[in-house]
Amino acid sequence: MTGRSLVAGKPGPRISAITVTPIAVVDPPLLNAAGLHAPYALRTIVELVTDDGISGISEIPGNRDIDQALEASRELLIGRDVFQLSEIRQVLVAHFGTDTAAQRGEAPWDQRKMVHIFSAIEVACLDIIGKVVGRPVVDLLGGKMRDRVPFSAYLFYKYEGAGGQLSFGTDPNATGWAAARQASALNPAEIVAQAKAMCAEFGFQSIKLKGGVFEPRQEVDAMFALHQEFGPEVPLRIDPNALWTVETAIQYGKEMEPILEYLEDPTRGQEGMAKVRKAVKTPLATNMCTTSFEDIPNSIALGSEDIILSDHHFWGGLRSSMTLSGICDTFGRGLSMHSNSHLGISLAAMVHLGAALPRVPYALDTHYPWQSDEVIVGGRFLFEEGSVAVPQAPGLGVELDRTALAALHQNYLACGLTKRDDETEMQKVQPGWKFQSVRW
Repeated sequence: MTGRSLVAGKPGPRISAITVTPIAVVDPPLLNAAGLHAPYALRTIVELVTDDGISGISEIPGNRDIDQALEASRELLIGRDVFQLSEIRQVLVAHFGTDTAAQRGEAPWDQRKMVHIFSAIEVACLDIIGKVVGRPVVDLLGGKMRDRVPFSAYLFYKYEGAGGQLSFGTDPNATGWAAARQASALNPAEIVAQAKAMCAEFGFQSIKLKGGVFEPRQEVDAMFALHQEFGPEVPLRIDPNALWTVETAIQYGKEMEPILEYLEDPTRGQEGMAKVRKAVKTPLATNMCTTSFEDIPNSIALGSEDIILSDHHFWGGLRSSMTLSGICDTFGRGLSMHSNSHLGISLAAMVHLGAALPRVPYALDTHYPWQSDEVIVGGRFLFEEGSVAVPQAPGLGVELDRTALAALHQNYLACGLTKRDDETEMQKVQPGWKFQSVRW
């Protein structure tokens, strides 16, 4: 919904209502270093409405504690001018405090609170601001550098199963990628089959494998199988989620030098990454050892990575992500984008950010092919040759499908999940399984 235009000297629209809606979306049984995805992935949809009826929306990873904090932020933000984002951030920090790097946790996903809260509020405010001034969010971030944003195929080892109510069961009527998404992928041949199906459906021009699931030899063999199938013209990356020792990372990193575009988080911590980086020619990427601005000085001093994988949900919003881009340029870091299970509101924000970045040397990550639900009007985004066109309408360029939102909220209420817990899900399949921060 669009509203008034700004008059010189007149304050912007003020927040009059905040709605926080937790949802659960169908997620297949994907494997990763921390265990197994639950049958549903949790997301939270935030909607701000201004005093003149303009709506702005955002989406973040779902977690009951963060949802409760967003609810608590309501009394802090009602009446605030949506244009005054620095003031809004200051108010939130004064109440909730700042996050520390240690609060991120050792799991593959970020567990900090404040960055999630502010990114949710900021994106919704930018959606409103764009509607007020009649410009897409990309123009609020400095302008559009490209019309389409490239993404990479994101492969997972997985058990057979469709997720959701089917859990480990499958829909026998599914075809194409919908059928392939249900199939098991537990060895190199099945990973190649998954990659072929995903690339056929979405046109991806580069491929990433989420590793840290099986012993390194099998995962490295899968990368060579992908290289053999797709050829040298398709860039490849693998992410062991920091489960390898420095020695293991060097051994297999050297072996994969001829075939990798980059190697993501092969080992844990900036010191370990720096040791691997000195020994291996392949660029190292991270979304685990350098995940906040306070991490950057030590990263530069040690030389812990070549590429930082940003994520506006975890770096404090879209504007902070543009600040990160400038820092990366200053210190010779590449910049790309991390992903988590998400729907179209997050994807829209990622596309606007990807379009505004001065350079996009690497295709961005996205989990979007793994999700079948959607919460935006008009259904799911279209990928062409692995890229998504930048929305042209004011704001994010997407609107809430309120019927879908209500149905997905009912999923949340019915599934009983309140936070992501891949270890517990894995124990349902392998009793006694425990997450280890370093495994091989």
